[in-house]
Amino acid sequence: MAHRWKNDLTRADVTPPALWMNRRRLIAAMGASGAAGLGLGPSMAAAQETLEPNSLEEITSYNNFYEFGTGKQDPERYADEMVIEPWSITVDGLVDNPGEYSLAELLGDLTPEERIYRFRCVEAWSMVVPWQGVELADILTRLGVQDEARYVAFETVVQPENMPGVRRGVLDFPYVEGLRLDEAMHPLTLLATGLYDQPMPKQNGAPIRLVVPWKYGFKSIKSIVRISLTAEEPPATWNRLNPREYGFYSNVNPNVDHPRWSQATERVIGGGLFAQRQPTQMFNGYDEVASLYEGMDLQAQF
Repeated sequence: MAHRWKNDLTRADVTPPALWMNRRRLIAAMGASGAAGLGLGPSMAAAQETLEPNSLEEITSYNNFYEFGTGKQDPERYADEMVIEPWSITVDGLVDNPGEYSLAELLGDLTPEERIYRFRCVEAWSMVVPWQGVELADILTRLGVQDEARYVAFETVVQPENMPGVRRGVLDFPYVEGLRLDEAMHPLTLLATGLYDQPMPKQNGAPIRLVVPWKYGFKSIKSIVRISLTAEEPPATWNRLNPREYGFYSNVNPNVDHPRWSQATERVIGGGLFAQRQPTQMFNGYDEVASLYEGMDLQAQF
């Protein structure tokens, strides 16, 4: 694999595992108005002194995975029911080698590597997470991208028998997302199979998910079962649901506010409730992707 990206983060920057898993509990405790106004600074040590690590039950209780429902207890109650073995991914569209692949077949001889990335949520909080995975470009190259392809579309698993949120129609399932082909082929774009040196937890998108660190977190679709190469821009769930709030690109941009809150600053999970907010960086600090958007109006094409 030819890696053209150099990491500027180390393990010292990583959000502690308990805080990563516990972020929803923290936000829920702060409340919607409090979450918008309070800041979380960079001190991980201070965070660990302020927030006592939660039990496994608490950690798995606060996670948004709408396939299991909208309640914060839903992932704890239902995520274990999701079947992830065996797992197959359908590849179709404008590729030379379409078909249904097992996870092992899709990964082939590629060895997952650690990538320590900033993670910026559209809700204006951020973390640093050590993912394990492979570059999406390596997978797509092996599949054989045809000349007409311009986009890559993704689809999340739907298991109605195991997912109460699907049965209740919380969203228009399956959850779908998409990238422009040049975004998908960028060396930062990862198909992740683990985090914190362990297999991907079910509530975080087991067994394989997308990670696009310069975009808001909801673009990093979980539990992928389909990858499609298309000539036209594919639908994306939140963009389809509310295009005024969620653009197709959804690049991290401090100059484009969400209609209900500012994106100019962010709360760093782990910094303590009264730490200063930090400025949000364009493209979440990954300036190497800026050339992908030359000539675009990033205010209009957000």
